[in-house]
Amino acid sequence: MRLMILRHAPSLADGLLAGRRDVPADCGDAAAFARQAARLRPAQVIASPALRCRQTATALGLVPDRLEPALWEQDLGAWEGMDPSLLPDLGPLPLDALARHRPDGGESFDDMAARVIPVLQALQRDTVIVAHAGTVRAALSIVVGPAALSFAVAPLSLTVLQRAGADWAVQTVNLCAGD
Repeated sequence: MRLMILRHAPSLADGLLAGRRDVPADCGDAAAFARQAARLRPAQVIASPALRCRQTATALGLVPDRLEPALWEQDLGAWEGMDPSLLPDLGPLPLDALARHRPDGGESFDDMAARVIPVLQALQRDTVIVAHAGTVRAALSIVVGPAALSFAVAPLSLTVLQRAGADWAVQTVNLCAGD
């Protein structure tokens, strides 16, 4: 089973953290969308219900077979809508502690991964998912654990995992339209 996860196009959130806020996407780069669409081989398409993911799917010429609420981005709680430069300094946390950290009123990466991973594990055929950076990292965490938090996931980038039985392998991470 091949899993292709495409992060949504750039959020139109004025440089602020979007998280669970339902902000639109900038789908204006037709050439980038065409390059990424040519890489996709969907047997089924699943998308986060977020507006930015639905818009990205449409711009790619994809019609989701279903919208999956479990694929929403991490709930950043008090950090929602914050300028990233104003985030609190958490110090030199080990990755496993960072994965457990919960912003006030939000969820940790581990919390988010706990709702995303069962959806991915249940897939039975090749799938394209249009979702968020957090969704991509949750998928990567199946293979590398909390080290998934160290991966860059650019807007409109493609990450590909392969599953054979219960074993997952990472084929590609953060493949951008210009690559």
